[in-house]
Amino acid sequence: MKLDIQGIRLRRAVGAAMTTGAVLASGALYAAPAQAATAPTIVAKGGYVMNNANGKSLYTKAADTRRSTGSTTKIMTAKVVLAQKNLNLDAKVTIQMAYSDYIVKNNASSARLIVGDKVTVRQLLYGLMLPSGCDAAYALADKFGTGTTRSARVKSFIGKMNAEAKKMGLKNTHFDSFDGIGKGKNYSTPRDLTKIASSAMKNSTFRSIVKTKKYTAKTITKTGSTRTMAPWTNTNTLLSNYSGTIGVKTGSGPEAKYCLVFAATRNGKTVIGTVLASSSAAQREKDAKKLLGYGFGKI
Repeated sequence: MKLDIQGIRLRRAVGAAMTTGAVLASGALYAAPAQAATAPTIVAKGGYVMNNANGKSLYTKAADTRRSTGSTTKIMTAKVVLAQKNLNLDAKVTIQMAYSDYIVKNNASSARLIVGDKVTVRQLLYGLMLPSGCDAAYALADKFGTGTTRSARVKSFIGKMNAEAKKMGLKNTHFDSFDGIGKGKNYSTPRDLTKIASSAMKNSTFRSIVKTKKYTAKTITKTGSTRTMAPWTNTNTLLSNYSGTIGVKTGSGPEAKYCLVFAATRNGKTVIGTVLASSSAAQREKDAKKLLGYGFGKI
């Protein structure tokens, strides 16, 4: 009988010890999930993620290496337009043949703007950011640059983009185009682009535009009638494929490869970041998802 009782006591003691050990082990796991998380591996050559609330870095990979940025350049284009004094978003801009010729010459992404149509500044911003229209970018640069000739106005506008980068203290960013089709001197870094996007996201119009999946513009034709344009679809597929996504902008090109500036909000916290030079459109999205998940795990 005594042996049986001792056996029962021994089994209970072992069981209690095992349970306590399991609780301690699980407690250790849950105590510090952020520290335990391993930084993800991404295909993109450069990457950066930060906490949008305080600018704290959450992930870096060649974050300060200068690279071609493709159409992520258009974030600064939009930022400069939206910073204009006394900006009238409903002001109309007449689409010129030069914008159309530019698209054809460069085989560039287009909002399919029609020569002679009157398009509002607001519509041009949607055409710039959703289908990544280089024609819309040209129209905005022509409208908001200063000078007596189109080339002078465009040069002036690009100057404003660089002045804004300098004002923000971005030493690894330079623009030589209004749309990312550069001449060898259009570059930024994952860290700088993330900062540009974070700053742009403070503007309510910008925020509304970059989280829009689809937009239909109604323009005014030469004869004064209304033209309903084919809908513009946002090239940022994260908006549909990652819960909480609120922006920002894709980019691609022979030199830039595949780029994505992204932002998402979950439980009141916003993570914002950039991947540059990924291998495909699908891969840049996978890279971004990995970094968003990792970022949320650290804040």
